[in-house]
Amino acid sequence: MASITIRNLDDEVKELLRRLAAENDRSMEEQARVMIRAAVDGQIGPVGRIDQIEKTLRELTSAHGVATPAAAPAGKALPRGLSGKRILVIIGGGIAAYKALDLIRRLRERGAAVRVVMTSAAQEFVTTLSVGALSADHVFTELFDRNDEHDVGHIRLSREADLLVVAPATADLMAKLANGHANDLASTVLIATDKPVLMAPAMNPKMWAHPATRRNRATLQKDGVAFVGPAKGEMAESNEAGEGRMAEPLEIVAAIEARLDVSPKPLSGRRIIVTSGPTHEPIDPVRYIANRSSGKQGHAIAAALAKLGADVRLVSGPVTIADPAGVKTIHVERAQEMRDAVEQLLPADAAVFVAAVADWRSENSAGEKIKKVAGEGPPVLRMVENPDILAGVGHHSQRPGLVVGFAAETQDLLRNAEAKLRKKGADFIVANDVSHESGIGPSGVMGGDRNRVRIVSRAGVEEWPEMSKDEVAARLAALIAERLKTTVV
Repeated sequence: MASITIRNLDDEVKELLRRLAAENDRSMEEQARVMIRAAVDGQIGPVGRIDQIEKTLRELTSAHGVATPAAAPAGKALPRGLSGKRILVIIGGGIAAYKALDLIRRLRERGAAVRVVMTSAAQEFVTTLSVGALSADHVFTELFDRNDEHDVGHIRLSREADLLVVAPATADLMAKLANGHANDLASTVLIATDKPVLMAPAMNPKMWAHPATRRNRATLQKDGVAFVGPAKGEMAESNEAGEGRMAEPLEIVAAIEARLDVSPKPLSGRRIIVTSGPTHEPIDPVRYIANRSSGKQGHAIAAALAKLGADVRLVSGPVTIADPAGVKTIHVERAQEMRDAVEQLLPADAAVFVAAVADWRSENSAGEKIKKVAGEGPPVLRMVENPDILAGVGHHSQRPGLVVGFAAETQDLLRNAEAKLRKKGADFIVANDVSHESGIGPSGVMGGDRNRVRIVSRAGVEEWPEMSKDEVAARLAALIAERLKTTVV
């Protein structure tokens, strides 16, 4: 499937995307994907004028929290994980340079001080005026600028930053650094720096696949340069698609945070499997059996484990949220596909089963859409049981040293969680109340941003207070790291 090309949309639609993306801390492309997913699921009906579309989306947000999650409450600050950090962004010459504007904004939102170097080619795509307004600093463009170079400005720029980020990193910039060329300000700063460098490549797929580019990347990686992306998708050129799209700004921000994170990595060298999201069990090509899981908790746990140094493999059902940065994600639809993907990832040090897997599926899904026939009534669906992934791994010959299950219950939470612990072969169960009476979040636990869990093990029950799903994930990752200290695998 071709990726979304925002520039081809009408100006009114683009403006709507900008507003909603800003409210929800997404890129415009991520916001568009969420809206399309909601339309496919039938949550957005056929509406006409742009104001009607916006009204429908906002009403949907208020009612269900699915298509466009509500903006952060008034006064809620964004995470300031980069507070006090100094980032030097080098913008290369390519159509993806427009994404660098959003990257600068995202970095400053998180407390970073941003300076920018632009190549002459970059100035053909975005202006120094726009970049300077977003960075709130002087934009550096010339190696032999009399004002900037009176105190050897290229050395100062290269040394005062905590991290250099090249976005977009063109084939030319990669080649210059790999081969030691320094004939403009950007390449000179890169050669002169003693700080870490992160590159976000962006180029035509043929250029990315060229042996020279591959050699240059290998050389740069050997020299300690880190990379984020590129992704696969549609290119700026007509009828061109493949690997070469620059990573989204939020992905780059996550990579920057990971690169600058000097906290202990107690899970370094550990391989952990995480499952997340719902499964979709087809009835026919149009309809399926599913549940309300958003994947927020599972994805947050995968990200938290990766932050502690784990090699995380995430098996995700269909969700509308982005893959967590620093995590290898495998996308599946059905329970059987999730089971197969998990078993192929064994052996592992630990496995965390957060996904809300459908217990049953239709025995024989129809090859064509099932049509209503007057006088015949609804079709009869014969249901069969899906594989029990947690129990399968809990009793597997290659069972990980630590197996964690989740129990989402609407009644008898602890009794059901304790029964699941005994039956499934898990080391502990994370139990959460997903009933309407749980009182957590505007939409309840499933789909919401907050959770209240109990850790059920053979040693007893530990009750955690209500907190955000990110906080639950961080605390659970720390618990897993502690348990793995004494686990032989």
